[in-house]
Amino acid sequence: MVEGSANTVTVSSWAELLEVLYRGSWNPQIGRHRLNVAFRGTARADHGLQTSLSRLVAGRSYELEAHVLRAFRKYAYEARVDDAEWNWLALAQHHGLPTRLLDWTYSPLVALHFATHDPAHFEHDGAVWAVDFARTNALLPEALRRVLREEGTPVFTAEMLSRVARGLREFDRLGEEDFVVFFEPPSLDERIVNQQALFSLASRPDLDLREWLEGLGERSPGAYRLIRLPAALKWEVRDKLDQAGVTERVLFPGLDGLSRWLTRYYMKR
Repeated sequence: MVEGSANTVTVSSWAELLEVLYRGSWNPQIGRHRLNVAFRGTARADHGLQTSLSRLVAGRSYELEAHVLRAFRKYAYEARVDDAEWNWLALAQHHGLPTRLLDWTYSPLVALHFATHDPAHFEHDGAVWAVDFARTNALLPEALRRVLREEGTPVFTAEMLSRVARGLREFDRLGEEDFVVFFEPPSLDERIVNQQALFSLASRPDLDLREWLEGLGERSPGAYRLIRLPAALKWEVRDKLDQAGVTERVLFPGLDGLSRWLTRYYMKR
């Protein structure tokens, strides 16, 4: 039985979990099941949606953000990406540099993987965040909404962002209120592709996306859902994801991912 409120639901079975994740997928305009939703899995439901940058330098995000990214561009001499700041930001996030970006995915099953990949947290409820970016886009400054209309797409690319702002400082000045965009990173490697990745980009580096979403209230009803995954259900979900091939072996191509998958797969429950 699914329990919860308007924005938070707690599931009690694999079948209910899938139903909730794919709820509202039918798009009558194109006659296909397509969700305009970004998913993010967390091992613990009580974790926030803070960026790695804000966790690292609490209270000093603005001060250090530009310095950190500038140093990355200076020393990453072997990187071969377009010189747009958005591509450098995506590359930095992809390789673990603290940034204001958060990792999301188009795939609810990939999000479930990240909610259940660490057995150390199996005694805690996990969660999958589902954000309807078609709704959050309605809150964007007009300059950004205009680009989306012109392209006929609900998510940005680096090229689309560059049409409105050349970098983070210009981006931050686009609106007076906090806002969040979702954009697709360039296909840097197989990991980006296999994880069906996209990033959220907030209008300030210290924005806690969880607080922002919970504060939307009546401005954008239905903009997000928090799907709680009870600890008692985690092992079943993990085993079924493994059988479906949603594993580190696929999501982290290479010997490191293979080793991580085998270590977890053969551990004793």
